Amino acid sequence: MPVAPRDQWYVVHVLSGQEMKVRDNLRRRIQSEEMADLIFEVMVPTERVSEVKGGRKTETNRKFYPGYIIINMHLLDDNNRLVDKTWYFIRETPGVLNFAGAKDRPTPMPKREVDNMLAQIRERGENVVPKIVFEVGDTVIVRDGVFEGQNGTVEEINPEKGELLVSVNIFGRSTPVPLEYWQVERA
Repeated sequence: MPVAPRDQWYVVHVLSGQEMKVRDNLRRRIQSEEMADLIFEVMVPTERVSEVKGGRKTETNRKFYPGYIIINMHLLDDNNRLVDKTWYFIRETPGVLNFAGAKDRPTPMPKREVDNMLAQIRERGENVVPKIVFEVGDTVIVRDGVFEGQNGTVEEINPEKGELLVSVNIFGRSTPVPLEYWQVERA
């Protein structure tokens, strides 16, 4: 059974730290060299992550797969042979090292993996995910709110809500207080 071109997703190994540069270069070349009929989408799956550094809340983009980009392209024809034009176009792009998982014969990602990856990108792309740097038992300093400046101990972590239950000493008693990740930092 032939594979429909739009169902061919490949993982491409690129220079680490150059994922966005390679993606942007590929996108420009696809337009200028009229390859849009063979290369449909070039992605660097990322998620927005929030963390507190030096008492300031910051948001950054974190790559799901550092050192890799994901490309939807027509690379294998109906007879499962390489489409030379696509193969050489990708291989000759500066920063591209190789196709993941194969030396000379790339294999498309299984449909199930593609569906899971795309669902994960959609889910994470809309929300800011707290960068989890805490473990139960960690000592933290409250950087925002009523208990600012006080030390506490992480009792529970709730990643879905981005909250910690921190025991803070109030009037000589240890009291659990729910705080968001960005309100505390490691002591």
